[in-house]
Amino acid sequence: MSKQFSKISIVGLGYVGLPLSLQFARSGVSVLGFDLDQKKVDSINAGKTYLKHFPFESIAEQVNANRLEATTDPSRLSEVEAILICVPTPLDDHREPDLSFVLDTARTIAPHLTKGVLVTLESTTYPGTTEDELRIVLEEGSGMKAGMDFHLAYSPEREDPGRDDASVKTIPKVVGGYTAKCAELAESLYVQALDKIHRVSSCRAAEATKLLENIFRSVNIALVNELKVVYEAMGIDVHEVIDAAATKPFGFMAFRPGPGLGGHCIPIDPFYLTWKAREFGKHTRFIELAGEINTAMPDYVISKVADTLNEEGKAIKGSRILLLGLAYKANVDDCRESPSFVLMEKLEAKGATVEYNDSFVPTVPPTREHAHFTGKKSVEIEDAYDLILVSTDHTEYKTFDFSSYSCPLVDSRNCITKKPLKYYHA
Repeated sequence: MSKQFSKISIVGLGYVGLPLSLQFARSGVSVLGFDLDQKKVDSINAGKTYLKHFPFESIAEQVNANRLEATTDPSRLSEVEAILICVPTPLDDHREPDLSFVLDTARTIAPHLTKGVLVTLESTTYPGTTEDELRIVLEEGSGMKAGMDFHLAYSPEREDPGRDDASVKTIPKVVGGYTAKCAELAESLYVQALDKIHRVSSCRAAEATKLLENIFRSVNIALVNELKVVYEAMGIDVHEVIDAAATKPFGFMAFRPGPGLGGHCIPIDPFYLTWKAREFGKHTRFIELAGEINTAMPDYVISKVADTLNEEGKAIKGSRILLLGLAYKANVDDCRESPSFVLMEKLEAKGATVEYNDSFVPTVPPTREHAHFTGKKSVEIEDAYDLILVSTDHTEYKTFDFSSYSCPLVDSRNCITKKPLKYYHA
């Protein structure tokens, strides 16, 4: 008979940890959320939300039912039977994996591990992280052995903020354990809250699974980004071609071009494998080429902005430009790695004055790479700019009536339906 977990802790209450906490709580498991951000902890304990796509009612319901609480006190982790780590894994300034959040978390929780506890890592990383780096830190800090005194597993997050056709509960969960017993316990844990568990042979296989998923997207997005440039030179609308190809009921999956990659996964995760592959004397040329193409897309968009302003007898320098959308994808408030930041930086470097509009991101939060934009505020959409540039396909932009606008609009997402007279693709 599989083990039933009654109380768990989820470390990191962001875009991954919060929805996972709510799902376990809804399933009857007592959840102790742990985060170093006192504001997040206070917000949860007050039954309030800090992520726009999560209504406060969903949090308040679980808090009031005494199934969800949050703390900044690591000593309380000794109360739980399982600890799920959901912290960021960014790249450093040299585009190499930064495991500091994971390993610092391990150092924090290790002294409070109890015998028999299950520790699961959900953060995206390269194969070997769980069995090597994480295991060593946990063993050294706890004085216990993984697979004997405590259990260790990896289960990649598959959260996709803003998606309506899938949820934490319904998305199949991949799990891999340090030992067979670790994997068995991890499967027992997740099956209490999620519909389907897919068990693989090891933590490494589970880590590699998440990388494949995001490399697949990165490579295919790079393909359509490249085709957009090629087809435009031929006078062909790439979106018309994609729509036509998508009518084939087999052998094709539609991907859409855009102004560059954003979010916490696709722009970052492929480089985890690229970095790790060098240790084995292997080179990931396909992955790196896709990264080069996607990284170059903001420059392509800016070239279209320059061409459009030139048609108006203007230069980028001295122009007032309104950027629509700061979030990296539609209808979420997540602007991590958003290409909108790159577009703003490059346009300002060329002498433009750039404002942005995004109701999901009313004020720019602190970011690692674009700290100088912190505190910048969203403005209203007006026909008072030299150019409007669409960077994010929020629903509100799709339905906004630009038909009476006299300034040109450059649409990098092919999403505007009520177009102005001067409408351009990018």
